[in-house]
Amino acid sequence: MVKTKAKINIILADDHNIVRAGIRQLLESAKDIQVVAEAADGEEAQSIIQKYKPDVAVLDIQMPKASGIEVTRWVRSHLPEVGVLILTAYDDEPYVMAVLQAGANGYVLKTASTDELIQAVRDVHEGKSALDPAITKKLMSNLFKTSEKTPVEPLTDRELDVLRLAAKGYTNKSIGVQLSISDRTVQGHLAHIFAKLQATSRTEAVMRGVSLGWIPQSSGGIPEE
Repeated sequence: MVKTKAKINIILADDHNIVRAGIRQLLESAKDIQVVAEAADGEEAQSIIQKYKPDVAVLDIQMPKASGIEVTRWVRSHLPEVGVLILTAYDDEPYVMAVLQAGANGYVLKTASTDELIQAVRDVHEGKSALDPAITKKLMSNLFKTSEKTPVEPLTDRELDVLRLAAKGYTNKSIGVQLSISDRTVQGHLAHIFAKLQATSRTEAVMRGVSLGWIPQSSGGIPEE
């Protein structure tokens, strides 16, 4: 008997009905994705995330009652296993950084193609993060400028090993297995890396590593948060 592969369950939150309907149609054009519930504001989004415990929550930033940033923080505090993908028209760096610092796994612009949106959902579901190419380019440009001005304390060889594996999307457990160290030790190395690079998330740490030439840009996707 052949097992059918489980679909990726999505909740979708956006305060515009027509936009929500269009996004749902795009997402469900992929046979492995299904939208199980929709929300028109941030409070409703929290309620349906609590109820359905989806694989991925696709959220707009600007919503009544609670923003996508606030919902992201709530998800990280209450249901950390749920992936969060921000889908928005805003590409301003303060929004992007606020969302990443809140713990979102991905940030995609509404100008993205159907294939890019679907791939972003799949990446987040697989424990990776997904950044819109335009967002990545903008953040990298600013990080290069920052790195030129701010001296950075070098990482140890082991910290570099951890950062490079994190850049490939590996979890703490997977990194620990590959380096023959415990999850707790991996977490300790990441804490030191964050402090040295003045980063608040894995995504930011990896981008700083790329901007400093410690990680090749072709090393893989943006890591899981």
